[in-house]
Amino acid sequence: MDAPTQSKIPTEGVIRFHLEYREAPLPGWADPADILTWFRRCRALGGIGRYPPDRYHGAAFGNISERGQEGFLITGTQTGGKDHLTDQDIAWVRSVDVEHNQVVAEGPAKPSSESLSHGQIYALHPGTRFVIHIHDALLWHQAATLQLPVTAPAAEYGTSEMAQEVQRVMALPETLCSGGFAMGGHEDGIVVFGDDAEQAGIRLLRLYRRACHPSHNG
Repeated sequence: MDAPTQSKIPTEGVIRFHLEYREAPLPGWADPADILTWFRRCRALGGIGRYPPDRYHGAAFGNISERGQEGFLITGTQTGGKDHLTDQDIAWVRSVDVEHNQVVAEGPAKPSSESLSHGQIYALHPGTRFVIHIHDALLWHQAATLQLPVTAPAAEYGTSEMAQEVQRVMALPETLCSGGFAMGGHEDGIVVFGDDAEQAGIRLLRLYRRACHPSHNG
């Protein structure tokens, strides 16, 4: 989720890690085409976007990342509410240090507030190359039915505690089987991952199919 513009202190949407950021062009190898494509698709599904201030304090929500030659590319903070993205809305996260709650990044945009969680997934599973984080109440409330592991409710988004919870759930066989999990301390938060953009996207669409058609669960 991304930082709201309201004057009240938000409980959702702000970057909570220590960010070392330098504004710069994306590296020459970077090709965010798949990120931009799945941003549009998730936006159409309602999993990425922005609600009025009565939900998430008006914060934009949802982010997508892809492993790179070094680190990973991720949608920038404050981008979920846009109708579409360009290369200028992408950040390059060079490193993530969960122990010290730190992210080092550069690029045209600052990285999403969920960068720690994305980085933890890539660190734990070298074969994972694409991560989608959306917000969807239907999926979130059916996590048990969908056999999605859930991070501890006390672990809030964008924190080292959440990253540690990601480490815990990523070690569960059911997480690797489903390719996803729900965030117990991050309202409506759902994460799916895959060997590439297509696999991650298909896993997400299958969750929607199963949530809308319970007969497909089993």
